[in-house]
Amino acid sequence: MAKDILTTAEAAKILGVSVRTAQLLIEGGSIPSWKTPGGHRRVYRRDVLAVISGPDQPPMFASARVIVIARPERIADYEATLAKVSYCVVESYTDIYAALLAIGSRLPAVIVIEAEPSDASRFAVLESLRSDPALGHTQILVVGRPAAERQIGSVGLDTGMTQFVDGLPALPQAIETAIRGDVEQPVPFETPPSFPFPDNEGQRLLALERSGLVDTPPEDAFDRLTWLAARSLDAPVALLTLLTPTRQWFKSRYGLDMADTPRGWAFCNYTILQKGIMVAENLATDPRFAENPAVLGKLGFRFYAGCPVVDPDGFTLGSLCVIDTRPRTLDDTQKQILANLAALASDEIKLRATDRQLRWAIEHGTPKGGAAAAPPLHDTKRVAVHQQGTARPKVGIKG
Repeated sequence: MAKDILTTAEAAKILGVSVRTAQLLIEGGSIPSWKTPGGHRRVYRRDVLAVISGPDQPPMFASARVIVIARPERIADYEATLAKVSYCVVESYTDIYAALLAIGSRLPAVIVIEAEPSDASRFAVLESLRSDPALGHTQILVVGRPAAERQIGSVGLDTGMTQFVDGLPALPQAIETAIRGDVEQPVPFETPPSFPFPDNEGQRLLALERSGLVDTPPEDAFDRLTWLAARSLDAPVALLTLLTPTRQWFKSRYGLDMADTPRGWAFCNYTILQKGIMVAENLATDPRFAENPAVLGKLGFRFYAGCPVVDPDGFTLGSLCVIDTRPRTLDDTQKQILANLAALASDEIKLRATDRQLRWAIEHGTPKGGAAAAPPLHDTKRVAVHQQGTARPKVGIKG
């Protein structure tokens, strides 16, 4: 008879994932758990099975993507309003079919639809979305329809997956509730860390584990971006960082010989708390960083600028950043350069996720003894040309 109470290792076996991934699922709250008197995590089998969408399907994971469908003249208002919402990525569309393509490519956490009584096609799309079982975990928010008119087809007023929002001022709170839920997110650390972390840290760490990027070999696509960041912004150091529970690991690094640092050293801990670029013009006088070993010690860093790098589901995995040994700043053009390079890094991560999805589909769609799974689509060999020449001599500890 199957056990009703499982260990983390037993849960991992059922899910078909590594023990580390199962641990992050459990500690991030995706699978409810409790601790034994000895401090060991336990879960119910039914809760493990609940995260599996069906036979031979990968586990279902949360998303931090928000899809907005609105009129062209209102898109800017929506984007300005949602810029205040933390820990999500907003994609705006005026064309319904482009929005549907984005929704179908990767299911979002929230779909926002502007109510426009004169547009019958928009509400036909809304009814179609509501009837799609694949969107069972997606919240649909309808903005701006008066209470007396809250009727969609044969269904009126708010229902489980559809909520009406009176206007733009109330939209940010509705989205935060939809993404984070009414229950406080569990803290994925046994003891409070010395660094700040986002409210969705458990989900973020799970997304990082899911990306499969940590502790992988260097790749040309990412090395080109750090090279471009350093050279175009006249910085001696440029890094693509990934923040694990205990480490700041560098997927790509230019001008620095260290492969990683303790998580507590990461200036990027503050970058992942926001959407835009974070700039510290003088680290030595900034109270957040003045006592940081990378500032006080041999490295002697004085300037930092970083921009979040996100995965396909909108979770921030780390940042693309530039660092200098002298106080300075970035002008608006330089900030735009850094933001665009970070967006390219995010796109590369999304391509790798698509690659894994395709190879997973091929592998699971191939009969036993059939053709081999598709080879990797990305070449991971390092090209030395990117490392030739620096804006200034390398900083750091020789490896």
